[in-house]
Amino acid sequence: MSLETMRPNPTWDAASYEEAVDTLAAHDELVYKIWGGDWCKDCRALLPDFGAALEAAGVPDDRIEAFALDQDKQGPGVSEYDIEYIPTIVVETDDGEEVTRFVEEEAVPPAVWLADELEAALETETA
Repeated sequence: MSLETMRPNPTWDAASYEEAVDTLAAHDELVYKIWGGDWCKDCRALLPDFGAALEAAGVPDDRIEAFALDQDKQGPGVSEYDIEYIPTIVVETDDGEEVTRFVEEEAVPPAVWLADELEAALETETA
């Protein structure tokens, strides 16, 4: 089962989110794992724009793993990643180390929130 809500929103304006897109593009060593459901209103509201942000950042498809969950929030990786709320976006390194995660809702869109978190986490590591 695919996650249709990850299909990029064609009206999303990358120029309005240039800083977030640049941050996502700069970290091509990361993997984005997304859990959601096409039936979920939060997923339908947030994930198309996040899909557009990943596309604008040039994140390759092999760096994006989307997992569609049923209405009981069951599906691949739920137990291993302790997925309770959706959408959940886990950002990992190639060796599976979690860098950050976006869970369900924040005050800003997922791309902006994750970009800010990535900047903070990866600056700390290199400082």
